[in-house]
Amino acid sequence: MEFVYSLINMLAEMAPYLLLGFLVAGILYAFVPGEFYRNHLARPGAWAVIKAALIGVPLPLCSCGVLPTAVSLRRNGASRGASASFLIATPQTGIDSIAATYSLLGLAFAIIRPVAALVTAFVGGMLVSREDKACAVDPEQEVDTIDAPASDTFTGKIRDALRYGFVDMIQNIGKWLIIGLVIAAAITVFVPDGFFTFFAGYPLLSMLAVVIVAVPMYVCSTGSIPIALSLMLKGLSPGAAFVLLMAGPAANFASIIIVSRSLGKKAAAIYIATIVVGAIAIGTCIDYLMPRSWFTMPMAAGESCCHLHVSLFSGICSVLLIVLLINALIKRYISNKSEKMEKGENIIIVKGMSCGHCKAMVEKNLSKLPGVESVTADLTTGKTVIKGNPDMAAVREVIDDLGFTME
Repeated sequence: MEFVYSLINMLAEMAPYLLLGFLVAGILYAFVPGEFYRNHLARPGAWAVIKAALIGVPLPLCSCGVLPTAVSLRRNGASRGASASFLIATPQTGIDSIAATYSLLGLAFAIIRPVAALVTAFVGGMLVSREDKACAVDPEQEVDTIDAPASDTFTGKIRDALRYGFVDMIQNIGKWLIIGLVIAAAITVFVPDGFFTFFAGYPLLSMLAVVIVAVPMYVCSTGSIPIALSLMLKGLSPGAAFVLLMAGPAANFASIIIVSRSLGKKAAAIYIATIVVGAIAIGTCIDYLMPRSWFTMPMAAGESCCHLHVSLFSGICSVLLIVLLINALIKRYISNKSEKMEKGENIIIVKGMSCGHCKAMVEKNLSKLPGVESVTADLTTGKTVIKGNPDMAAVREVIDDLGFTME
């Protein structure tokens, strides 16, 4: 039962942020033209990466709430580097968490958090941009863009935003969010409560211990503040507490899985490495280079808090999210089943595509096979629709020769 309670509590904490993220994704889809992203975030380079980081830092979205928004940005034309920068910067902090950090942990933490988010987002985004250059991607083919909504009226755009955010986006990433939730809940239950404080006298070891548990486990940028406070009150160093504040909100299993599928495995590795190395480097600077007086906590020990009960608002959001997940998964199952029943249409999953060049190579080479009328590959999900009556053994051979895997 402890696992179930952990899962329910985690869902209740995540649900409001997830719903907000889906809403933001829908609004971006319906009201912001794709040209905006192509003009500002599409091309690899420092300026697009910086813009993405600056946009992401003040947004009050956690590592799960940012996922649908980032996937939407990517599919609307944002470059992989800018998307990675947005993914790294946004969940680390926000207007709400900066204010809460100042009230609970003091001015130094409140300043360092957004600065660290900007620096790590820029570094991670630039490293991913270098991968784009290595792949020699044609800017016009780099992304699988979303068709613009057909509605021109305000009411129609609202309807498009709600449909895209709460149906289409949940269909796209809902399954992976569930998998990440289950894994994170298991870690929360089976990792001992005293795991962090055991390393209190060894700052660097404590940082590594925090990373091991905090990276895969979900905690939002605001929810991490009282946890960091309580650990510091038990003797954890300020640097190790900062690692929790940075690494905990910036990544969890759900985000790792979806980043891997949306931006590619190399980009996901860069994403995690930037967060982990950046958190430890800045945490080390806090412990060894900055005055300890900067990190005197304004709160007394008895004032620290934790979430023991599900609030009415969180409960309502949780129920709504569960209903939306069930609805989206049912719709996706029905849609996939009907697609597979269409005559002359074969649906496969191609794993390993990480950029528009990969997608174009799959479509181009499969189109050359006898009996193939057309090929459409989805870079985000790997779903590839082959119209016609090809030899599936030949299809698999082509996929293998290109260095990808087929399901």
